[in-house]
Amino acid sequence: MAAEFRESALRELSLSDRALFRTFGAGPIRTPPFDHVHHAFETHAARRPHLTAVEHLGESLTYAELDARAGLLAEFLVRAGVRPGDHVGLFLTRSISMVAGILAVLKAGAAYVPQDAGTTSEAQLRHVVRTARIDVVLTTSEDVLPGHLAEVVAIDTLPAVNTFCRTITSDSDVAAVVFTGATGVRVSHTNLCNLLLTTPGSLGIAPGTRVSQLLDLACDLAMWEVLGTLANGGTLVIGDERTASEVDVVIATPDVLSSLNPEACHRVRTVAVAGERCPRPLADTWSSRVAFHHAYGPTEVTIAATVQRRDAGSGRLTIGRPVPNATTYVLDEDLSPRPIGGIGELWVGGAGVTAGYAGDLDLTSRRYRPDPFLGGDHLMFRTGDLGRWTEDGELEHHGRAGDQVEVLGYRFELNAVTEALEGAAGCERATTLVHDGRLVGFISPGTAAPDVARRAVSQRLPHYCVPTLIVPLDTLPTTDRGRVDRRALLSCLDGRRSPVGRS
Repeated sequence: MAAEFRESALRELSLSDRALFRTFGAGPIRTPPFDHVHHAFETHAARRPHLTAVEHLGESLTYAELDARAGLLAEFLVRAGVRPGDHVGLFLTRSISMVAGILAVLKAGAAYVPQDAGTTSEAQLRHVVRTARIDVVLTTSEDVLPGHLAEVVAIDTLPAVNTFCRTITSDSDVAAVVFTGATGVRVSHTNLCNLLLTTPGSLGIAPGTRVSQLLDLACDLAMWEVLGTLANGGTLVIGDERTASEVDVVIATPDVLSSLNPEACHRVRTVAVAGERCPRPLADTWSSRVAFHHAYGPTEVTIAATVQRRDAGSGRLTIGRPVPNATTYVLDEDLSPRPIGGIGELWVGGAGVTAGYAGDLDLTSRRYRPDPFLGGDHLMFRTGDLGRWTEDGELEHHGRAGDQVEVLGYRFELNAVTEALEGAAGCERATTLVHDGRLVGFISPGTAAPDVARRAVSQRLPHYCVPTLIVPLDTLPTTDRGRVDRRALLSCLDGRRSPVGRS
């Protein structure tokens, strides 16, 4: 069973494409067992109090211990004036205190706003506090924050209290405000439960399943790691690439996943990758060993709107099909559906669509639109990405809508060139950009041969898609969100820093 689309919104399609639009565009209808993510955690704490909930650097807490610590901190927040619907900053580094802080804010009926205190600039922290209207910030005594930021509470300095009376508070609709640059996305409990507590987003996590926590807490994928584990009764293992060998499930960006040695991760049985385009060689390597989930979705549609369960040896890497209760549309500039197989802009509707941007109604109104296919008060989100449906109902990603460039009078998508570069022998990752009117490719690792990469592009694409310059690098520079840092690459080419490689 799937969502019902309004017939009037499909009238420009042929009868056959209407049927495929309905079949391809809607994920199955599922009812998550909880509507607030911390309620799922509390249920596991009551049923399995002695099960290990979180580990970090030799320290661990059981579900009962973590629930008690989060409950005490929640009561402290309530007595400090935090009310349901408030936004509480969580400015610290990855730790068990981070996990307790997340749960405490949710138990207090508020929404947490995560930022990594070790990497985020003072200007960004102040912008987040101002934009999200934060009055209270949770941190630890080891994390250094700017002065006069807000009321600051160090989680690890609170007194240990075994018994206390909890103040009953109502639950908030919004669970977190996740910043993507200057804008904060309001992610609801319903959004999270829909992904984390249904298949495939639950990733088979169950009591006893060990899940890595590798990502910056400000990244939306960190919600999948932390809350996805605790809502399903798993054990969260906070660490780095070394601890990945000790877990069953890894959730990562392609950049982080590429830093892991598959040979050393012999225990890993499930991998989910999202956050940016995944190189096919990376997907091939891991899908031959584990259950590999290639997910797609910006923060505004709650981490993953579509997922491909990629099997070893499958012909192509796609972004899959809509997750339960989600809808996905390929539309033209007039928001009319494109014929099946035609390239258009991706819009996402259904249960994953978030509650807009904190403090920015204008941007919310431009990126979130009434959903003409579901009708009623449903909204859909404009991703800014291009895609098309395959004949068997999977979505192919065709780069950003603004990723189309013109070189030598020809228009084409940079993403197509990048994929061709990654198809070259010895190339594991690549990116492409235009610099001073020239098409430039960057390939990794540094041992990859430019001539081989250039030949791979010329065999797949027209002559004008072949980069003038191809630069091998040991690793491609990335932003703190794990995406390729094109600004850093351009700066290197402009000569503002040392040369980045050889041509």
